[in-house]
Amino acid sequence: MRSMESNDLEIYRVGHQDVERIRELMDEVISRLPAQELFAMDDEAYFHEHIEEKGEIFGAFHDGELVAYSVLAFPGISEKNLGREFGVPEHELPYVAVLDSTVVHESVRGRGLQRQFHELREKSAREKGFLYLYSTAHPDNVPSIINLEAAGFIRQFTRPMYGGKIRHCYSKRILP
Repeated sequence: MRSMESNDLEIYRVGHQDVERIRELMDEVISRLPAQELFAMDDEAYFHEHIEEKGEIFGAFHDGELVAYSVLAFPGISEKNLGREFGVPEHELPYVAVLDSTVVHESVRGRGLQRQFHELREKSAREKGFLYLYSTAHPDNVPSIINLEAAGFIRQFTRPMYGGKIRHCYSKRILP
């Protein structure tokens, strides 16, 4: 199910068969970051959960090779719902979606993939009836901060999250 193309890249929702490639790409890219605090790692169980029931994962492919992925999470009323951090009333928590992790291989950086993933995930969340989008970024992750703010997200606060990793916390209200 193709969503959009970016020159020689194809971007579409991935399936369970892609989880091992997602984890391998994450491990490879994260291993080269200057500091591990910049990224909160996920495991294969997380990816499987977010393929269908708790979200969607989009991948960017070049010649059949996964070169980037991005997660849209539907936390429901779980304890992991960032809406609580932002003061969303309990009865509105089912309308919260989260722009979760995005990993882009160095070979395709600078091509606007994160911006395209933001647009794709926001469109999907809107179509599914979500009202709130939240995201987090490490204060030193300048490309993510620029992309979030360009997409209309507003930084609400900065604090430790994900096991003590400092994060800027962003919000955006979307309309159906």
